[in-house]
Amino acid sequence: MRATNEASVQSTTRAGVVCAMNEASAQSATRVGVVRDIKMFRFETAGESHGECLVATLTGLPSGIPISSAVIDHELWRRQQGYGRGGRMKIETDKASIVSGVRNGCTIGSPIALIIANADWKNWTESLPVEAGDPEKHKPVNRPRPGHADLAGAMKYGLPEARYILERASARETAARVAVGAVARQFLAQFGIQVLSHVIAVGSRRLERPVAWSELVELAGRREVLLGCVDSDVEKEMKEVVDEAYRTGDTVGGIFEVAARGMPPGLGSHITWDSRLDGQLAQAIVSMQAVKGVEVGFAEEGALSFGSKVQDTIHYRKEEQRFYRGNNRAGGLEGGMTNGEEIRVRGFLKPISTLRRPLESVDLTTHEPAKAAYERSDVCVVPAAGVIGEAMVSLVLAKAMLEKFGGDSLPETRRNYDGYCEQVKNL
Repeated sequence: MRATNEASVQSTTRAGVVCAMNEASAQSATRVGVVRDIKMFRFETAGESHGECLVATLTGLPSGIPISSAVIDHELWRRQQGYGRGGRMKIETDKASIVSGVRNGCTIGSPIALIIANADWKNWTESLPVEAGDPEKHKPVNRPRPGHADLAGAMKYGLPEARYILERASARETAARVAVGAVARQFLAQFGIQVLSHVIAVGSRRLERPVAWSELVELAGRREVLLGCVDSDVEKEMKEVVDEAYRTGDTVGGIFEVAARGMPPGLGSHITWDSRLDGQLAQAIVSMQAVKGVEVGFAEEGALSFGSKVQDTIHYRKEEQRFYRGNNRAGGLEGGMTNGEEIRVRGFLKPISTLRRPLESVDLTTHEPAKAAYERSDVCVVPAAGVIGEAMVSLVLAKAMLEKFGGDSLPETRRNYDGYCEQVKNL
């Protein structure tokens, strides 16, 4: 009996030790997870449409990446261009101030923070004070706009009207995304990766042919931005659609395409649902204000075709030691991973919700029928959406590069990248 009890005690003791070891292991894993989380590449934005400024932070870039403020400001300028923009573009001249994370023209490994001042803030300081202000000077939005975040946001956050929802939900926030996207773009450029965009459709006018990379390069070099279409004749037809929307007090949406070139095969993964790169790109594009759909490659065409007409055949160039595809209907992604071809992802942008000829709504104070609110707005923003799409794709690709190759400094990341590329060649 005593032997049994001693064995039981020893067993219990061993179990306690094992439990303690497991607990310590779990705590260690948690600590590792925390460290990994801290080093993870991510970005955040803050600020309101008519607030003092927009703020963006970018964490996880290695040190030693050359960063040019001029490149960031150029992307901000591109975002403001295009036929059909509203009066806000005449007020703002967006420029980013880098306040941390970059010194002597290079990243230093710490979080990067950027600030974009809102010139329109001077007209709203009394309406949107940080401290308690004069309620009489507040500018409420009592008549929510169909298609906007106004009503859903007011109900979610328990607000009596939608002013504060409008301020954050506004596409003005995308200026901050473009700024951090321009930083990510400069990281990608160190590995020969380029990201460009163009407009496929505005309203019912659509470019009905594939677009070559060389055409995108030529488009990016234009000094004047009209509607971002590579075909000048189709672009004129698109302009007529915007003119019609102007005349009728309406708005118009469209389709833009973002293309990325130079990625190695194998970014992303097939092993979990959230590591698939096409899913991450789709989320990034749909997260943009007014974007309601995404297409990777020729998804719609493929869905209506037989498999023999859809799959991209595989070939090999011995002199270059690389595989390539006979076509790129997959948009550069197979099984959630890059395959070495150009990434092609399209965003479907609905018309802007703020109309000069307002739609039917309800007054939030009286609950009586009313016309929706109108504030200064754009008629067409499809070219700008392409620029924002470039920023979002750049951020997703930069994250995928760092997940694959790691590195606390650019030389370390490059060594890992070069070693992998050599490994792929030897397959």
